[in-house]
Amino acid sequence: MQPSDSSGEPTKLRVAAAFSVHVFTACGAACALLALFAAAGARWTQMFIWLGVALLIDGVDGTFARWLDVGVVLPRWSGELLDFVVDYATYVLVPACALATAGILPQTVAPALGIVIAVTGALYFADRQMKTADGYFRGFPVLWNIVAFYLFLLRPPPWLSALAIIALSAATFAPIYFIHPVRASRWRWLNLATLVCWAALGLWALTRDLQPPGWVATALSAIALYFVAAGLLRRTD
Repeated sequence: MQPSDSSGEPTKLRVAAAFSVHVFTACGAACALLALFAAAGARWTQMFIWLGVALLIDGVDGTFARWLDVGVVLPRWSGELLDFVVDYATYVLVPACALATAGILPQTVAPALGIVIAVTGALYFADRQMKTADGYFRGFPVLWNIVAFYLFLLRPPPWLSALAIIALSAATFAPIYFIHPVRASRWRWLNLATLVCWAALGLWALTRDLQPPGWVATALSAIALYFVAAGLLRRTD
């Protein structure tokens, strides 16, 4: 692909390719809307499928952006801001709606806890220091889509789910670390292999309408504990 024309400006083909990456990222917002439609109809498995597609888009769009040098070709459009908008919808807003309306939480506090998720999630995305240079998140990285998946999968008592949400909301601003399984260099290959296993088991659980064999739920829970421990054990020296 010709990088620029005789004037030094990016070619039309390169601009179109770069903008297509932004369109690809924005498709995550479409997934959020489809997930919200599914949640409104209590089609929880379908909701998680759309959230999973959005998670996949979020996982690969950065690679495409770096490959096509999107930030240089299209300086007017901020891929980072676009990513934050989409992530807030898929990681925070849709899961907050689902958790507040699905009977997972005590009815008396469900709307309030949904609001807590929405507000703390918005504040977290405004934190310019949410990530460390070595691939960790400061505080709980508002992965409410993952939290919702586990609460729908394991179905703990509503009061216990409520306590988990309160604790994780507080952990959003706590001086602790959570690992980014793709970007952290420590135990990188183990993290990636574990992430692949998690994705495969999670997909299996969805094919069983979130009622997989017991060992699948146990394995998914063990993987979650591993990633939490990997963050808490981050080296700070």
